[in-house]
Amino acid sequence: MGNVRIVTDSTADIPAELRKKLGITMVPLKVLFGEETYVDAVTITADQFYTKLKLAQTLPTTSQPSPMEFSEAYERLLQEDPDSPIISIHLAACLSGTYQSATIAQSMLEQEADITVVDSKSASYGIGTLVVRAAEMALAGSDKESILSEVQRLRADLTIYFLVDSLDHLHKGGRLGRASALIGSILNIKPILSLDSEGGIHAVDKVRGTKKAMARIADMVKEGYGSDPVALTIFKTDNEAAAQELGDRVKSELNVQRIGYATVGPVIGTHAGPGTTAVLIHRV
Repeated sequence: MGNVRIVTDSTADIPAELRKKLGITMVPLKVLFGEETYVDAVTITADQFYTKLKLAQTLPTTSQPSPMEFSEAYERLLQEDPDSPIISIHLAACLSGTYQSATIAQSMLEQEADITVVDSKSASYGIGTLVVRAAEMALAGSDKESILSEVQRLRADLTIYFLVDSLDHLHKGGRLGRASALIGSILNIKPILSLDSEGGIHAVDKVRGTKKAMARIADMVKEGYGSDPVALTIFKTDNEAAAQELGDRVKSELNVQRIGYATVGPVIGTHAGPGTTAVLIHRV
């Protein structure tokens, strides 16, 4: 029995060098600006994407990988080591058909293979956090059951809060869910958004102004985690200063043992929009 192999998709927003170091296989989604198609994290970087997004006349769209693309990735890994179990962790099923494509791919394989497809019930580095932990355990020789158990535990403990500059992107992309009642809000009302237990986007509160929204998020994480030792990840799109300010607010309220930074990539950025900032917290 070989080491467990870890597969994810590009919406996990894991930097290429970290994927390489941990042996993570990534299947990319695509971003479409009109007739132009870009492969997420392969033929377009986050920086290039946000520059292009500001100049775009119409909003880009995204497309999930086909089952064939997933089955090819699985087959490559099985050729390298037919006995290795594969854990494939993907963008929340309620946000995209990516998880379904991976599940179909698993059923298409002609050979017998030990593949477990996992719904991260998260997005961006929320997925990345689970994938990186799984890959670290796999490299250390942990078995499939131990890794899946840890992914489940970590997934249940993750909290993501995020602020968007505009709800237009989420609304037009059909990803707004329960936050839709906030469309058209005026007077600088800032909804504080989060992901529910399935990964769906919902508003947990709404306050007036970005500064107050950041202060409210800091209060909520203090309520949720108290003095427990935690890891904190700060997400940015194209506004590093705002992301840093949100991170500093949250950090001051928590017992932070580790702090990391993530860039929201082109696919998630298409739906969240430029100016989005977020924090992710989990116990360590």
